[in-house]
Parts: sequence; structure tokens; C-alpha cells
Amino acid sequence: MKLDLLIRNAHVLTLDEDRPTATSLGVLHGRIAGLALGRLDLSTARTVEEVYAAVARYADGLPHDAWVIGAGLDHNRLGGRYPHRDGLDRAAGGRAVWLQHTSGHACVVNSPVLEAAGALEPGFADPAGGVVSRDAAGRPDGLLEETAQRLVQRQVLPYPVETVAEAVGAATRHYLTEGITSFTEAGIGGGWIGHTPVELAAYQLARETGRLHTRAQLMAASDVLHPLTAHADDGIDLGLDLGMRTGFGDDTLSLGPVKIFLDGSLLGRTAAMTEPFCGCPHNEAEAANPTGYFQNDAGTMTDLVVAAHRAGWTVAAHAIGDRAVDLALDAFARAHKERPRPGVHHRVEHAGIVRPDQLARFAELGVVPVPQHNFLHTFGDAMAANLGPRRTGWSYRMKSLLGLGVPVPGNSDRPVAPGAPLPAMQSMVLRLTESGAPFGPDERVPALAALRAWTEGSARATGAGGRKGRLVPGHLADLTVLDADPTGVAPDRIGAIQVLATLVGGRPAHDPHGLTTGPGPA
Repeated sequence: MKLDLLIRNAHVLTLDEDRPTATSLGVLHGRIAGLALGRLDLSTARTVEEVYAAVARYADGLPHDAWVIGAGLDHNRLGGRYPHRDGLDRAAGGRAVWLQHTSGHACVVNSPVLEAAGALEPGFADPAGGVVSRDAAGRPDGLLEETAQRLVQRQVLPYPVETVAEAVGAATRHYLTEGITSFTEAGIGGGWIGHTPVELAAYQLARETGRLHTRAQLMAASDVLHPLTAHADDGIDLGLDLGMRTGFGDDTLSLGPVKIFLDGSLLGRTAAMTEPFCGCPHNEAEAANPTGYFQNDAGTMTDLVVAAHRAGWTVAAHAIGDRAVDLALDAFARAHKERPRPGVHHRVEHAGIVRPDQLARFAELGVVPVPQHNFLHTFGDAMAANLGPRRTGWSYRMKSLLGLGVPVPGNSDRPVAPGAPLPAMQSMVLRLTESGAPFGPDERVPALAALRAWTEGSARATGAGGRKGRLVPGHLADLTVLDADPTGVAPDRIGAIQVLATLVGGRPAHDPHGLTTGPGPA
């Protein structure tokens, strides 16, 4: 996310008793940025040595018991190497270090964190669905993949509700500058993606205090579902207290699908594939899992999908590798067979690799794929190297799915990659990597199809297709004023179009130029 001001390499006196000094400070819309916005930014690092140097600068002046928390780490940009815990120990001067991978599916920590988690004890076993990576000497090297990230999160979470609410305010105000009027938060309350077990309360607080500036749909992490004792005829044996499920809430704040992780990521080479990743493994964990892995037993995850379906939830199954996509589609087919629910459209989050033989099943089952085309520019070169040319053509598809009548929404997976819609639309049209190489060019679509994806397609994917996504009578008056028509400019100019104003419910929510008229924000 782009800040209005970023101060680095400074001696900042915060007057905050919990963190009296800092070396970096971010400002977004006149406020000190929170959560990921205020962490050590590692996205520009190009060598492991640069990471160590950045950690050392950030740690300098911090209290000895303070944490060094960073984001944006990408080993693909570091020559395929990850920082080692020993190097982080030296750089941080004994402070705990937690560096989050840009994919969200891995992190790197140092010895104090591993020790507190018990991972340095003899006989420590990897958690189900995760890996504690080890170096050539058999020692944990600091890399934690997938569910193993919970080992560090247990030491720093939960965040206070007020902290999350303030971050929601900063984020949604920024969304307005990008023309975004609605968003879906892909997992709250638990797992390794939630910030606090009472995360919904943070969004309610943000709304009550005027800090929720856009419409929000929240996915519940599957970890927060628990056994329920309902009447046998209801078929509800798993869910949230009081039977809350998809659809609870209103047009401003609501519960969306339940998020269920089936596999990992392409960048981290943990996605569940039917064929091995290309190239040499970067560490022992990759060598042991050349086709990636599931986050749990396949049967257990299928049962979870079916139970959530029976309880009335729409399911958003995170499946990037084609083997995980098979599992998701099979689980949805079983769920509908056991309890038909006409009109319910489950989702495959990412659908990173979809083989030709899998395409028709999306249409047959009414499943919505949710790919991230902004990945193509930011991560396309690394993903292509991991996949090889044949599978690159199957990656983050669009044209072939639209051709079968399957709606494809716009989606960013922020903060994994930049989240602005217009550059992502450009990627849908051009499908070029950062180096300018074509990435699956047969899946290119016209600009109008890209625009429909980020408006009508996203509304349909969230179950609101009859209320928003189009400027027609009766729909919510959410609209964006641009300085050019994205369907009328050259494809390589779409991403440079400027947002002049954003209206939510017909009220100006972002209008720095005073272009709109009306009663203004409530």
C-alpha cells in the first residue's frame, strides 16, 4: 500500500510507552499508519545481505525486548535464498525477528522466536500442514511455511480491537483513493490470517466510529468454526454461535464465505501440484515436497467443506495448485450431492493452475474462480520459472473461463501484491510480467471484460450481483469518477488512469477536487 510519507533511517521519539523510539514512520492521510503499513518494508531488498542490513538499521535504538517485524520478503528476488536465523540474530542484536513473506504463506524468524516456540527442542515435530525448515546441519534455519507460522503468531497475537479498527480506517480510506467502494477481507478471527478472535468486533467498532469508509464483507477463517448442537433435522453440526453464517449483516458490513485453506503458494512452491515444480529446490523443505503439499489430510478438509456447506455457508476454498483445485471441485460436488443448495456458488480462491480438463467442471458445478491478475506483473517471472511454459499457460486463467460462462471477479489478494484495480485491469488485458515477457497470452481479454470483472464480476462473486456492480436503477449508488475511460485508452495506459472521486451510496467519500455535489458524507 502506498503511503503519503515514509520516513526511514531516522531517530523517532514516539512518546509511546510500548515503543518509545523507532527508525521508520509512515503517514497515510494524515495519520500514523498501523499494522502492516508500519512494518519494516523488505520489498526492495535484492540480496540476503540487504535484508540483514535493513534489520540491523530497524533494530538500532529499539528496546532489547522489542520485536523487529517486517513484511514484503520475497526470496525469488534474493537469488532464491532466504535469510538464515543466525544472520538475523546478529543483525537484530538478540531481539526477536519476524519477517513475513510477500505470499503470506511463509515467514522467517530468528533464534529467540524459535526457542520460545519450542522448535529448538530435541524431537520437535513439524505441525500438520506446515514445515519448520532445516539447514544442511539439520538445525531449524528460521523459515516457517504455512501452518508453522502459528508458532510465531501465538507469541504476538491477538492485537487489540482498537488497533485493528484504526488499521481498518487507514486501509479503507486508502481504498477510496483507488476507486474501491467494496472489499472482502479473506479470513478473520483465527488461523494464521486472523488478527484477533474478536476481529468482527473491530470492524463493528470501525463502523460505529466512522472509520469504515467502504463496504466490507468478512470471511470467517475455518479455524473459528466449532461443533454446534442443533436439531438433527437442521444438519448443522459445525459453525458459529447462534448459527451466524454467510449473509449475516447488511450492505455495509456482512459475513461472507468461510475461508478454508487447502494448499500453499506458487511463490513459496508449497501449492499442491500434480507435477513437480521446475528448477532446483531452494531448501530442504522444497526437496522433500517437490509437488507442494496440502495443509491437512485431504479427507479431513473435504469433510470440513461439506460440513460448512450443510450449515449454510458459502465456501471459499484456497486452492492454487491443480491438485488442490481437484480437491476443491470434488468437495463441492460431494457437498451439493449430499445437500443440494440451488443458487449457491462456492469459490476457489486463486485457482492458480487450472488444467484444460478442469475448466468445464467450474461451469458444471457453478463454482466461481477468484484469480489475481495483478500477480502477473509483480510475480510473473518467478511464477513462470517455477511452472515452466506449459503450466504457465494454465495459470490465472480468464478468457477460457469467461468463454464457458464462468464469472471471473477482480481480486487483489492485498497485501501480497499491489491492490489498485486499474493496474490489475491492465494486467488482464496485456498479461505481461515485470520483465515484459508474455504470461499466458492466450488468456488475454478486452478492456471491457476486465472492467466487468472488477465491477459486476466481483459483485456476483460476493453474492451481491443483484444489488451492486452495475449502474442501473435499484442498485447501490457506488461509483468511481476517472480521468479517462479504461475501455477507450491504449491498453498500456489503463493502469495510469487517475481516480478523481469515489462515491459510496451516492455520497462523496473521496473527492479531493470537489467534483461531486450532494449532501456529503454522513
